[in-house]
Amino acid sequence: MNLQQTLANHIQNTLFELYNFSTKIDVNIIQKTKKEFEGDFTFVVFPYTKELGRPPELLAHEIGQQLVKNYPEFIDGFNVIKGFLNISLRDRVWFTEREVVETWHAAPLAEREIVETCFAASLLVEYSSPNTNKPLHLGHIRNNLLGNAIGNILEACGKKIVRVNLVNDRGIHICKSMWAWLKFGNNETPDSSGIKGDHLVGKYYVLFNKALKKEIAEWGSQGYSEEEAQKKSQILKEAQEMLQKWEENDPETRRIWAQMNNWVYAGFDKTYQRLGVRFDKIYYESETYLLGKEMVEEGLKTGAFYQKLDGSVWVDLSEEGLDEKLLLRTDGTSVYMTQDLGTAQQRYNDYQPQKMIYVVGNEQNYHFGVLKLILRKKLHKNFGDHIEHLSYGMVELPFGKMKSREGTVVDADDLMEAMFQEAKTTTEALGKFDFEEEEARKLYEMLGMGALKYFILKVDPKKNILFNPEESIDFNGNTAPFIQYTYARIKSLIRKAEEHKISYQDISFSNGFKLGKQEKELLKLLYDFESILSNAAETLNPALVANYTFELAKEFNRFYQETPIFKETIIQLRNLRLQIAENCAQTIKRAMKLFGIEVPEKM
Repeated sequence: MNLQQTLANHIQNTLFELYNFSTKIDVNIIQKTKKEFEGDFTFVVFPYTKELGRPPELLAHEIGQQLVKNYPEFIDGFNVIKGFLNISLRDRVWFTEREVVETWHAAPLAEREIVETCFAASLLVEYSSPNTNKPLHLGHIRNNLLGNAIGNILEACGKKIVRVNLVNDRGIHICKSMWAWLKFGNNETPDSSGIKGDHLVGKYYVLFNKALKKEIAEWGSQGYSEEEAQKKSQILKEAQEMLQKWEENDPETRRIWAQMNNWVYAGFDKTYQRLGVRFDKIYYESETYLLGKEMVEEGLKTGAFYQKLDGSVWVDLSEEGLDEKLLLRTDGTSVYMTQDLGTAQQRYNDYQPQKMIYVVGNEQNYHFGVLKLILRKKLHKNFGDHIEHLSYGMVELPFGKMKSREGTVVDADDLMEAMFQEAKTTTEALGKFDFEEEEARKLYEMLGMGALKYFILKVDPKKNILFNPEESIDFNGNTAPFIQYTYARIKSLIRKAEEHKISYQDISFSNGFKLGKQEKELLKLLYDFESILSNAAETLNPALVANYTFELAKEFNRFYQETPIFKETIIQLRNLRLQIAENCAQTIKRAMKLFGIEVPEKM
């Protein structure tokens, strides 16, 4: 039972004892006292004044006095600000609270009481969802890190998670890369060129768009508009014909498609490994789009969809306040909506999840609104209500938006390597560096990847990010390196205690021993971890955990600077500070692990 629940029970008993008033106190109304007031938790009495016939301040005083009288081992004192009863707990309560003072690695978090406030059935989380015509880029990094962190946070709350990736391995964009490789490639392969497979295929996607841009410019010089030039483009027509051949299972088209996709998959795997993300199941649109087409055909039969004279299939959502949506093209080829219908159905068949969380950028808000409407209203699939779109903002760069077709993206691989080099340069500039070469390489990777992940995840998913590599690696700001350095500092303290054979696990509160302000603030912060984690799981917002971890690291550093540990002459106080330090380290490690960030034992 946590402190809020214990306090709620005590207040509930007190109301009955004083006024013969029986009610259940919701634990959620027991809030942390605001920093400008004295106290640990605040109970608002206004909702009870009318029924109990007492003015707010009098009621708060009566309840506070009775709490102190009945529960002296738990409650130290109180103060009243109008109708707000601010309650202070005994020092020993904070210290002996198991969920504060035990080291966080003693038991898996999923076994702790936090699971009671989290979800109770399985969830499916989709993230990454790359196209096989280009390498992963900076935008994919945010997507992968968000999905991975959300999966970790939900698992930490005791939830069974299925992590899935939907690979967009078919469509006109894939055929564009295939066309360019056939036209300009001269049988180039990753082995023959030494180019990573996803980068090689992305190179040909850019070449296609350069060729198309040139052809459209030639038509434009003859007086045609861009729209007219697009219709006349022979290059685009040949790519579209290739897509039709693919859907007709043309053997040669399928062979080239499989070959180039395999190059990309090998490249993706290396990127995922360095980024530290994983999946339980990978879906491929080439395998789910046929189910989507079957669902469209079924919708045609029931009248949910309709067919135009040109053979294309549409759904009319005007009654739902939207417009018409294309489901099958004139030539019978499918669109994204078609394959997303099939993918959703296949996932439900496979797992029957309570919820399907799609981690996809906010430019797809309309798409997911339409998907849910089609499933629920037109196809009468109840699992349409199970879909939740985690809509996140874009990652912006100082020089503007990224464009894959123009080759102006920031590749994930290049960025990760740049972060490694940034960490190396920054760390060596600080001096006092005595690591062996391999140790140093591991540290640079830990710092560089930590900086990248934390910078992305500390921002609310709904907000855009302006990514700044130099700012992310700063050892003095709200960054992973600052938090990692704090962890290493604490581990250094613990090693020093062990070298001096200091046993600090047993603490006694005899002889009037009291917590200092700094110690209590840290213990209260440690206690907050569970509620922060629970809130992050419920809101799908890893930034809550990130910024909590920064606050904990910042508070510990203030404590470290202002409060002596080894110079403290009161042994019990010294041991208490060491134990608090160790708990801070374990909480930092636990929190950072949720983001896939490692923390170094020394720096």
